[in-house]
Amino acid sequence: MAYETTPSIQDVRTSFQRRAVRPARFEKASDPRRAMRRLFGYLAPFKGALTVIVCLVLLQSLLGLVGPYLLGRAIDRSIAEKDIRSLLGTAALMLIAYVLSNGFNVIANWRMARISQEALKNLRRDLFAHIQSLPMRFFDTNPAGGLMSRLTNDIDAINQTVSQNVISLIASVVTMVGILVSMVVLNHWLALACLIVIPVMYWFTNFVAKYTRKGFRELQKDLGELNAVAEETISGFKVIKAFRRNDSAVESFRQKNEAVFKSAVYANSYAMLLMPLTGVLGSFFVIVLASLGGWLALKGLVSVGMIATFINYAQNFTSPLRQISNLYNSIQAALAGAERVFEIIDMEPETSVLLGSKAERQADGAAVGADAGAGAPFSLERFRGTVTLRNVVFGYTPDRIIIKNFSVDIDAGKTIALVGPTGAGKTTIANLLTRFYDIQGGQILFDGIDIRQIPKETVRRAIGLVLQDTFLFADTVLENIRFGRLEASDEDCMEAARLAEADHFIRQLPEGYHTNLSERAGNLSQGQRQLLSIARAILADPRILILDEATSSVDTRTELRIQRALLRLMAGRTSIVIAHRLSTIRDADRIVVIRDGAIVEQGNHEELLTRRGFYYHLYMSQFKGNEI
Repeated sequence: MAYETTPSIQDVRTSFQRRAVRPARFEKASDPRRAMRRLFGYLAPFKGALTVIVCLVLLQSLLGLVGPYLLGRAIDRSIAEKDIRSLLGTAALMLIAYVLSNGFNVIANWRMARISQEALKNLRRDLFAHIQSLPMRFFDTNPAGGLMSRLTNDIDAINQTVSQNVISLIASVVTMVGILVSMVVLNHWLALACLIVIPVMYWFTNFVAKYTRKGFRELQKDLGELNAVAEETISGFKVIKAFRRNDSAVESFRQKNEAVFKSAVYANSYAMLLMPLTGVLGSFFVIVLASLGGWLALKGLVSVGMIATFINYAQNFTSPLRQISNLYNSIQAALAGAERVFEIIDMEPETSVLLGSKAERQADGAAVGADAGAGAPFSLERFRGTVTLRNVVFGYTPDRIIIKNFSVDIDAGKTIALVGPTGAGKTTIANLLTRFYDIQGGQILFDGIDIRQIPKETVRRAIGLVLQDTFLFADTVLENIRFGRLEASDEDCMEAARLAEADHFIRQLPEGYHTNLSERAGNLSQGQRQLLSIARAILADPRILILDEATSSVDTRTELRIQRALLRLMAGRTSIVIAHRLSTIRDADRIVVIRDGAIVEQGNHEELLTRRGFYYHLYMSQFKGNEI
């Protein structure tokens, strides 16, 4: 099948069109624990390697605790006793401890970088694959910039934290716990001083985190909207230039950029509070320990070396706390990004999207089975091409019905034309036949089988779609044709091009069939792009062909070539032609005239002209300038 509206995985940059998710504004802080659990789920397959990394971090942190203890012992023993040999031995042990500690840190970071990239590769894959599975309704209501932001900015925010900061975070936490345990073991009186400062530290950190988390989520959202404006402005640059709207585009970007600025200032202002805050609390910690330790030393309850050890521990305690505060920007951005990513992944994919409640779906399924032979298998190989629309009702939103009790029978191999004014519902019929949307009432039958009983992929394999706005990928001409049937050989693709009357101009390109097209095939004319689209549909060899304004954007001479190619394509196939140019559908077996989503008349060209009804006025308005 030739998909003109469904881009492939080969080029996500151009496949997402102007749609983005607009997450609701969160007045409350979001749930970071849930996002963290979901992220850890992607690290679960690497439990063994992560266990090794945690052991390395534990060894690193424990060896880091040895230094202050050896320093205190050197003061109490080696220096007090003026034992140079013992002092040199203690210094050597301290050097070995610090070297090993940093060595374990290097190995742990190297292993974590590889594991995190593997996990993020899987997360990125799942997000992209799930976006591909979402229904067309999702893309009709949401712009591309937000989706691109989730695939780039949000994933990058997660990457910064998982690949670079997880080890630092674990090491900092282990070091803080290790210091507390060491303090309690060495002297419980001095350890009690920690109880004065640690709860205060925790309260301030938690208070700041609440607002930081909210700020970074708003920042990620605003970045998505900024990307949407940038992507849309660059893609529509020709239109902007033609209508002299450069200043308007700059102003739109300025407004979104200002929103990003304000969100970033808000988020980072709270995040930056942690650094000076922990510095003040750390100094307060040292003052408390020094005062209490000095008083205990005067009472003969502790030694000077013990006080030095505790002060060193206090400084080492605030150091990881400062490190955690420095990581807060990326941690909160990563959690906000993770929530936005999982928000998309949690959306129901197209294969599960059904309208109505569960009970309504079951009742609807029973009705479908009763009317259309429940359980009757659909075989694409035996599909003749008969299409029936029976009392079809549909609206893009429940409160605005577009198609109203639409019924038409299309015999296999026949050509039917859908005509009517703009907005009558012609293209909507094409969207329903391809199951880009599911109907809200009535039935659509393929050879008597309701299409809701046929997998969507099978339905779309049976249909070839040629649109007015042709979409070609930034790949070779050959691969763009092969998109209609990926297993086709080069010879099959070239034969399809010959049947579409595209072979001549293709061979005149710099590298023929192997010429690389620019983004959106900007190096081809509209007619050339349309001929490649027809070649793609010929290669797909569909049972049903839908032509939606396939010749409306080309000159008369090119239109004749395209029409000859279309006649070859339509031969022996059930064809549904949507056209504004009524001259192009004179030879259709039947013309169905649609107005406001309902059929107002149908028949062949001569019959409809004889009736002098709505079609007659449409026809005459084009050829004699009469008003409808």
